[in-house]
Amino acid sequence: MFQNNKDTIVAIATAVGRGGVGVVRLSGLDVLPFINSLIGKPLLPRRATYSVFSDAEGEAIDEGVALYFPGPSSFTGESILELQGHGGMVVLDRLVRRCVELGARVARPGEFSERAFFNDKMDLAQAEAIADLIDASSVEAARSAVRSMQGEFSQLINELVETMIQVRIFVEAAIDFPEEEIDFLQDKMLAADLDQLCNDLTEVLAQAQQGAILRDGLTVVLAGKPNAGKSSLLNALAGIDAAIVTAVPGTTRDVLRERITLGGLPLNIIDTAGLRDSDNEIEQEGVRRAWKEIANADQVLFVADATDTSNPKLEELWPEYFQRNLGSTQSVTLLLNKIDLSGHQPGEIDEATLAISVKDKSGFDALASHLQTKAGYLGHGEGLFSARRRHLIALTNALTFVQNGIDQLKGAGAGELLAEDLRQAQNELSEITGQFTSDDLLGRIFSSFSCSCK
Repeated sequence: MFQNNKDTIVAIATAVGRGGVGVVRLSGLDVLPFINSLIGKPLLPRRATYSVFSDAEGEAIDEGVALYFPGPSSFTGESILELQGHGGMVVLDRLVRRCVELGARVARPGEFSERAFFNDKMDLAQAEAIADLIDASSVEAARSAVRSMQGEFSQLINELVETMIQVRIFVEAAIDFPEEEIDFLQDKMLAADLDQLCNDLTEVLAQAQQGAILRDGLTVVLAGKPNAGKSSLLNALAGIDAAIVTAVPGTTRDVLRERITLGGLPLNIIDTAGLRDSDNEIEQEGVRRAWKEIANADQVLFVADATDTSNPKLEELWPEYFQRNLGSTQSVTLLLNKIDLSGHQPGEIDEATLAISVKDKSGFDALASHLQTKAGYLGHGEGLFSARRRHLIALTNALTFVQNGIDQLKGAGAGELLAEDLRQAQNELSEITGQFTSDDLLGRIFSSFSCSCK
């Protein structure tokens, strides 16, 4: 929660660790006292100036480049001082401690972006996109985060809100001013506007779902009997020897995780212990953890040895899954591995079965395409933007409210219920950007009546 925008905050703006350049950033209503004490000379706005950064005794802490951005023309909307020095953590920490001595406080995580939001420099979706850009695990995810950061997602939401406002103005005017004799129940334009609003919400929701996939990726669990090739598959997909591979059954005892990108789709790959009965206490714990990961997976790849079966059926190869009732079989794919020995052709056998060879990576293209289909990932899209689960929930709720309102209007002629559903839908969209309030709506309604009288 935003606490006090009158104090000056300071933080190291570069990643933890050693580097050639390190940045310390301050933000507050007035950073001039910090400039005078740290640098001892005035700085021209938005101009890099070589400076020595000094402690209380005038001894040099570091030297580098200082930048001064007077508010409100800055990232946070406040005055910002940026000190670019050497990237050693000891040096950067000394600079931060010196700023604290001068009256600043250490910023909370994300507080610079928080101040930018409260000072109307960005909305919530844009602020979240900054973090998404930093955490992006693929080129596509980075591009979508940049689009959100630049306001493309917010613009779509604002357009939806604007449309919803216009519909609400019409409906609520008919309710509150019946003397105007606006028969909105028979108005074909209203019905068309509501249908178009549903279509627009559905389209934005579909785009947001693609953005969420790019951001969050798909959690894929590798399951199967010992020595089926799970760990070898993990290593092949990751491109590194992340898992120990031996001919000894039960080598994998714990859960191994790797973040990769396959065909543009981010994947959280989880390798698990081989599923079998064992008297070994450690192996038993590994199997227990494996079942836990299987239950929480977006998609399970059950890896089986293609040389062990001629007519593979998941129900026969993995009856335990069905006995445990862990979920739909749609979330399980049977991977027949070692086709270099079995003679199977690589690729899709049916919609739930793939033939691959980890040894020569045959069938991997089919695997990538299969996982994309399971995730609902449509591939590269120039219009994709970064989205989060909360955005999807808000858009889904908004669409549900609008659809319910239409049903109330058509079924019962309940204009008041339609108005309430539209209000709830707008509140859901407002949670995405945080930029629209009921007071704003009230002003827009009266402004609309004023214009209509002219």
